[in-house]
Amino acid sequence: MKLVELKQQNKEELKKLLQNDNKEDVPNAVLVEIRAGTGGEEAALFAADLFKMYSKYALAKNWSQKVLDSNLTNVGGYKEITFELKGPDVFQKMISEAGVHRVQRIPTTEKAGRIHTSTASVAVLPIPKKTEIKMNLADLRIDYFRSSGPGGQNVNKRMTAVRITHLPTGIVVASQTQRNQLQNKDNAMSILAAKLLEKKESEAVEKLGGNRNSQIGSAKRAEKIRTYNFPQDRVTDHRIKKTFHNIEGIMDGKLDPLTENLK
Repeated sequence: MKLVELKQQNKEELKKLLQNDNKEDVPNAVLVEIRAGTGGEEAALFAADLFKMYSKYALAKNWSQKVLDSNLTNVGGYKEITFELKGPDVFQKMISEAGVHRVQRIPTTEKAGRIHTSTASVAVLPIPKKTEIKMNLADLRIDYFRSSGPGGQNVNKRMTAVRITHLPTGIVVASQTQRNQLQNKDNAMSILAAKLLEKKESEAVEKLGGNRNSQIGSAKRAEKIRTYNFPQDRVTDHRIKKTFHNIEGIMDGKLDPLTENLK
């Protein structure tokens, strides 16, 4: 066999492996966690823009969405927001969004017209099936507190917010988006299950001596994956070294050109 033919054959086999055609092994639900990074209030506003982008993308894909927890700022940004997406191909489409997103634009609060650079991190975790993660109630410390609004202002006089600590691992999760204590508890349990599955998978890889550089299942935030440059109307994905235009369309949820190239 010629080297050119062998290269093409290997390329096709690798492509099948990367796309993971075994649908039974691919999760149909993911937990997405967006956190404001460097840049103060502008970073929080960018985190809110990313949330809107993914919400519109989910709507176009007919995925269901549920906000599990959020921390809103005074001007409408998010210090952090955690939400669940469910639907076909959601894992394959969303896993490549994990990492640091950088924005370059003139903030609305900037009077001198200077371009600011801010960041927000995105983590994507598969949500486990009920049989994958078993939790012992004796391992959980559950605390209830009042939900708070921007700036720490109490917006609910009832103890509806829930914080759960998994004692064996020290993982702490919380939810305060709902006015119902039971719903917030369910949300927090969903977040905890996803984080425990991620920890379990990471430990399994370490035991095998693997050096996992991909972000699949790891939710690593350190790598800068994409830059959104508003003045130049371009979005650059640094992993494939490719630039896309129509930034307004992309921020409006039209992510298919990026996800298809990343595939």
